[in-house]
Amino acid sequence: MDVLGLPALAIATIILTLGFEFVNGFHDSANSIATVVATKVLTPVKAVAWAAMFNFLGIFISDRVARTIGQGIIDQDLLWAYGVQLIFCAVVGAIIWDLITWWWGIPTSSSHALIGGLIGAGGAVAAVDAIVWSGTLKTVAFIVISPAVGLVAGFVLVVLVTRVARHYARGTVNKWFRKLQLLSSAFFSLTHGTNDAQKGMGIIMMVIFVSSASAPSEEFSVYTWVMVACGLSIALGTFFGGWRIVKTMASRITKLEPYQGFCAETGGAGVLLVTAIFGIPVSTTHTISGSIMGVGATKRFSAVRWGLGRKIVVAWIVTIPAAATISGLLFLGVLWLG
Repeated sequence: MDVLGLPALAIATIILTLGFEFVNGFHDSANSIATVVATKVLTPVKAVAWAAMFNFLGIFISDRVARTIGQGIIDQDLLWAYGVQLIFCAVVGAIIWDLITWWWGIPTSSSHALIGGLIGAGGAVAAVDAIVWSGTLKTVAFIVISPAVGLVAGFVLVVLVTRVARHYARGTVNKWFRKLQLLSSAFFSLTHGTNDAQKGMGIIMMVIFVSSASAPSEEFSVYTWVMVACGLSIALGTFFGGWRIVKTMASRITKLEPYQGFCAETGGAGVLLVTAIFGIPVSTTHTISGSIMGVGATKRFSAVRWGLGRKIVVAWIVTIPAAATISGLLFLGVLWLG
């Protein structure tokens, strides 16, 4: 035991989870700033600093996603039977998959990588009995729902904006939305922090409960220091963000003007806010990708590079099983060595 009263492996897992949040911010920085960079509203450095600040502020909005991660994915009896070793392998599996897709420049979901890690580590010893189906199916369903709603939201917002501003010159409209895009980027970054930082909070609280032999009560709550630590980690990760994915998100899916960037960010952020309120762990990557595609489709259907979109969708689909496979093999290896 160390001075905090937790075993060394628990401390290591907490540090690793904070590392996951850093990688999450690093991997997902494109989600918050892609449209701002694409429309040249902010330089990349200023954009990531802006996004990082609002990522941190987002942690104070809700903790319901953290509750889902902590209690709604893996069977609690299984978690107590295998403890921190299972959680450790789940986080490592998620980080490995995140880094693989970052290297390939593919915008996949850090959230679903973590959920896949939990399912894989638990499934390695209990198969499907490891899964809490109510929470898992809800999460899996939103792999389809969140980008679809994001697409519709982005499409509808652009249609509304173009109708309201149809009597003004395009240059004038874009001049307005260059400034408004700062607000939409902040809104998206805020909800990104709300959604994604909570995954790490849920994991760390699982570690604390299991290690301290104090079962989580019905009133699952997150310690303040855990919130702050996860918020800082994801904010720092965003600041040092991955430019490979920014390039994909900002220019390769479709070309964006400032008013379109505003609509994509606002539509995506609205979806993230609603799902966070209801405690549904969704992917910021899926949501903003769908929103950008919806915005691009308002110009003409062929304006969106649907071939690239299909590759991204394939990556979305394989994320949970891929991360699950990695973490499952790791956990079996740990059990075999032990």
